Amino acid sequence: MSSGRRREPGRRGVFLARWAVVGLAAVQVGPVVTAAPPVRGRFLPRLSGVGRPDRVALTFDDGPDPDSTPRFLEVLARHRARATFFLLGARVARYPALVGEIVAEGHEVAVHGWEHRNLLRRGPLATYRDLARARAAITTAAGRPPRFFRPPYGVLTGPALLAGVRLGLEPVLWTCWGRDWTARATPESVFRAVTRGLAGGGTVLLHDSDYAAAPGAWRAGLAALPRVLAECDGRGWTVGPLGPHLEPAR
Repeated sequence: MSSGRRREPGRRGVFLARWAVVGLAAVQVGPVVTAAPPVRGRFLPRLSGVGRPDRVALTFDDGPDPDSTPRFLEVLARHRARATFFLLGARVARYPALVGEIVAEGHEVAVHGWEHRNLLRRGPLATYRDLARARAAITTAAGRPPRFFRPPYGVLTGPALLAGVRLGLEPVLWTCWGRDWTARATPESVFRAVTRGLAGGGTVLLHDSDYAAAPGAWRAGLAALPRVLAECDGRGWTVGPLGPHLEPAR
């Protein structure tokens, strides 16, 4: 017999319901929607990383890398800032102690896949195995399961979205980036690219590794980082990882 009382959905139920809508879009027109920031920013703001207007989420892709990631950690520590690092599982397996260092300094870690491969070229089973393998490696190295994932190149396919739901991973892309992966990137060009689209509630994408970029490209992003942090501070925005950024204000 029913008591007549409605049961509130748990966190997983809310998660599944929220991303069922995005999943339908990803299955139908995923690459078009998710690869175009203006489109997804308008229709899928949470997927773009739009959060609390008094905050800016700072994120890094393609690490960890022993030559570059520690330098980013030093700058962040000097400015007392925290960030989210989207990690490649193959790099995590190679440098697990560096993942522990990232977490020990108060940063958030997330999934960027096992290797930097465009998921448009992978089927459902291969996509699931890729994300599951990366999630397992990060969980072991970090001592906790990751919450977020970002597909390489920002291309969220239907199979990737569904695999993320199965693994309890929420996809988050970005609202502005530094275009810091090319050989032509400079500290000034990175800063201009970031601030061109920077706004309260946004998510910034930079790279702490040149694993999928021009050799040494990370140096431009590293040099621009203090200016980006100062810009956010000057506008009164708190810089931090995605977790608090996407939580509703209390």
